[in-house]
Amino acid sequence: MEDLSHPIERFKPESEVSNERRLELIQQISAAPAALREAVKGLSPEQLDTPYRPGGWTVRQVAHHIPDSHMNAYIRFRLALTEDQPTIKPYKQPLWAELPDAKSADVEMSVVLLDGLHRRWVSLLKSMKPEDFKRTYNHPESGVQSLESVLQLYAWHGRHHVAHITSLRKRMG
Repeated sequence: MEDLSHPIERFKPESEVSNERRLELIQQISAAPAALREAVKGLSPEQLDTPYRPGGWTVRQVAHHIPDSHMNAYIRFRLALTEDQPTIKPYKQPLWAELPDAKSADVEMSVVLLDGLHRRWVSLLKSMKPEDFKRTYNHPESGVQSLESVLQLYAWHGRHHVAHITSLRKRMG
């Protein structure tokens, strides 16, 4: 039976990440905007407003959630690179997904936003030294996180949510 909440493997952080693996993760982040664009391509407003699973967000909400989440991650990277273990501000993702723009705005806006954001983020990631990925921030709800673990999380996160959309497309024909 397919797990509609997790159409790809659940996130499992690697304890050590090689330079080669880090480049693979950065490439996954780089590829996310094109993958999202392809996932929503040609969908009608009715299809965009279809939940990817019973009780789940709509395709439109998922498409808007990805840049919302990744903008926060990008800012957290910058904070961790410029401050000593800053405490970041969490946000209520389910409430953001219920805001009017997340429920009704054209998904193309978020695709374009994600593209620009990821170009900038990838530029930053490629400029970082291996020791920079050891820098940390404090998340008040989940504790201290290294940029190395956050890189892994967001490489997975983009693929995870795009898979929500593509697996729905596959199921619905």
